[in-house]
This record gives sequence, C-alpha cells and structure tokens, in this order.
Amino acid sequence: MARRKSNGGKVFMLVLCVVAACRAVAISDLLDRASQRSDTLHSLSTTLTHELDSHFPPIGRVIMPRPSQCHTSSLQTPNDKEQALQVSESDLLSLARSLLQAWIDPLMVLSSSANNLPHPAQNSISNKIQELQEHSKSLGDGLDILSGKMGPASQSVSSLPYRGGNDIGHDKISKLTNFHFLLSCFRRDSHKIDSFLKVLRCRAAKMC
Repeated sequence: MARRKSNGGKVFMLVLCVVAACRAVAISDLLDRASQRSDTLHSLSTTLTHELDSHFPPIGRVIMPRPSQCHTSSLQTPNDKEQALQVSESDLLSLARSLLQAWIDPLMVLSSSANNLPHPAQNSISNKIQELQEHSKSLGDGLDILSGKMGPASQSVSSLPYRGGNDIGHDKISKLTNFHFLLSCFRRDSHKIDSFLKVLRCRAAKMC
C-alpha cells in the first residue's frame, strides 16, 4: 500500500513538472513547434492525395462531391494570407482549433476505411492515415496549451459535426471516390490550419 502511494506521488509530481515546463515555454516557441507540426500534417495529406491519384478511376473525378460539400465549409475562414492578416491572433487560433477538432471523427472513418481500400498502395495509405491521426492529436494538444496562454477568445471552438457516417461505400468506385473526397477536404483544411499558424508565428516574431 505504501509503495502504491509513493508511486502515485511520483506520477503526480511528474505531471506537475510537465505542466510547469509547458507553461514556461514562450508563446513564440510553442508557435514554432505548432507550425512545424502543421506543415508536416499538410505535406502528409498532400502526399496521400497524390498516392490515391495514381490509381483513381476517371469517373471518380466526375461524380466526386464539390469542395463546398466538405463538412467544415460552414466555418467562415480567411481565403488567403492577406485576409488572415486582418484577423486577430485569438480568432486565428480559434479557427485552427475548430478545424482540427472537426476532423477527429472523420479521420477515424478514413483510418477504418483504409484497411479495406481497393487500392494497390492500401498498406502505405493506411499507415499514413494513422500518422495523420497522430500528428493531428499532437498538434491539437499543442494548440490547447497555446490557447491557455492567449486568453479566453482563443479558447472558443466552433462545432462542426461530421454527419457522413462510417460507411464510405460498397463498390470499388464509391469507396475510392468518397475516400478521396474526404481526404481532399482534410488536405484543404490542413492547408488553412498551416497558413493560420504561420501568420501567428510571423506576428509573434514581429515580421508581419
């Protein structure tokens, strides 16, 4: 019993040390790390899209839903860097966190669907989707810490529920098309997240 209490005390102290270390890190350093992670996230999603394109049926491009049908399209975001520069730091961080949170469930759908994807690079795609999940989780945790340092406004998160369900289709064409569409939506949003964080990092360094 004494040993359990001792171990529990050590774990508690370790948690306190980690929290204290995170709080001691400057916002500029946290933004550097977040920007690097978001860059990796977008690069990986781009690589995945190219990998899918290598064996994507032509009819799939015809029947694929429009980008406006992505489940995150209702969120009002800056269209380019110039517009992003007009948005406050707290709002930019809130937008990035909202987009990341909106992809928790869809990434799980992509992960489970990748296991049976009718594509020659199925194993590689499945592994990369898992990497996307890990990087997204890590980035989300980092942005949570950042929001705690940047005030209440940055802690606001918009709800963007995914209602696409777990089934991406029953035949080869629909599976590949729906998978590709969902991934293309994520690629678009990962680019937005990366852009917002780069603007934040630029401002923190007083370079823009």
